[in-house]
Amino acid sequence: MKFLGEPRSQTAAFLPLCWLFLKILQPGHSHLYSNRYAGDKVIRVVPNTKEEAYTLKKICHQLKVDLWQPSSLSYVSEGTVTDVHIPQNGSRALLAFLEEATIPYKILIEDLQNTLEKESSLQAQRNRRSLSEYNYEVYHSLEEIQNWMHHLNNTHSGLIHMFSIGKSYEGRSLFVLKLGRRSRAYKRAVWIDCGIHAREWIGPAFCQWFVKEALLTYRSDPTMRKMMNHLYFYIMPVLNVDGYHFSWTNDRFWRKTRSRRSKFPCRGVDANRNWKVKWCDEGASMHPCDDTYCGPFPESEPEVKAVANFLRKHKKHIRAYLSFHAYAQMLLYPYSYKYEAIPNFNCVESAAYKAVSVLYSVYGVLYKYGPASSTLYVSSGSSMDWAYKNGIPYTFAFELRDTGHFGFLLPETLIKPTCTETMLAVKNITLHLLKKCP
Repeated sequence: MKFLGEPRSQTAAFLPLCWLFLKILQPGHSHLYSNRYAGDKVIRVVPNTKEEAYTLKKICHQLKVDLWQPSSLSYVSEGTVTDVHIPQNGSRALLAFLEEATIPYKILIEDLQNTLEKESSLQAQRNRRSLSEYNYEVYHSLEEIQNWMHHLNNTHSGLIHMFSIGKSYEGRSLFVLKLGRRSRAYKRAVWIDCGIHAREWIGPAFCQWFVKEALLTYRSDPTMRKMMNHLYFYIMPVLNVDGYHFSWTNDRFWRKTRSRRSKFPCRGVDANRNWKVKWCDEGASMHPCDDTYCGPFPESEPEVKAVANFLRKHKKHIRAYLSFHAYAQMLLYPYSYKYEAIPNFNCVESAAYKAVSVLYSVYGVLYKYGPASSTLYVSSGSSMDWAYKNGIPYTFAFELRDTGHFGFLLPETLIKPTCTETMLAVKNITLHLLKKCP
């Protein structure tokens, strides 16, 4: 793989690794994810009444569906757009039930395995065409992302410094890139993390895109130059490293971490319900088998604890916290755990409005914006609320494309447009931060 600014002669060592990766990805080589999603469907249901919502929750609970939207059945009420991924045998029962109860539904994905394999064969073709250089328009495995980080650290030492903030539950390094022009003068900083939820692959793709854009346009773009000169950016492309790796090797739709609790067969904690802010209250579950499981105690997950420790240590100069998720097309700010305006609401709201406007100006993609509790749903123990409560005045969570047509399987052809528009929004928030707003 050729990386940013690397002479072609250095690519040879990476070619066998890439080739092996392609062989694994080719649908003909072995069935992707052992054919586990054959016949699975993704169905969108919108209950029109309280009764419909209640019965939908009941059957979804009985059939143990994989909920894509919202993240917990507790959020399903009348009018809630509910996207469920259901195995082949369960989908017959669910569809029969919906027909019987005359609850409107739409099949978003007819056969999940087919969709995955189609995208995978396109992925193999795209990768093959670009073996000579690192391609920011494809999804990358954890190993590739970490190789890329090491490489940039070695080749762009003037603007990049890579370091580890700890180890994951399974012992993987938690790498962060510090990006910005080195300066003896005091500089404020922005924290950006992606991949807190494993299956949201567009997040890590954006974090990589942000770094690429900074390095490519630092000299030519006055805005980027200002950002790099006046601020440091701490970028963590994959926060939930174990979960992300697992979503590549075993279960494409895994969300949580991979920690194990001795008494329970279910693994993992929702890394965005594990923070010490109204921990395990509304919107979080105490059951280890649930997708929104808050963990046995706050910061039980080593990944969460490592980030929290780093942010605590550097909170004096970190002025903004941005976290990237999918999918919903929203720009959210605190609070998430309660319906109440934050003290610096006017400042944050104005930054969000401008960011969403500039994002819309690129391809006409509409984002909702507002406090997370009223724009999305109430959830406790989130990283965004925690960062805000710990003195970081600008905290945002992006829910990137789309609104459900592809869901978590956003095609690679949409990485570039998604990242291009998001990049403008992030630059806009950053400029807002450099102004006088508290």
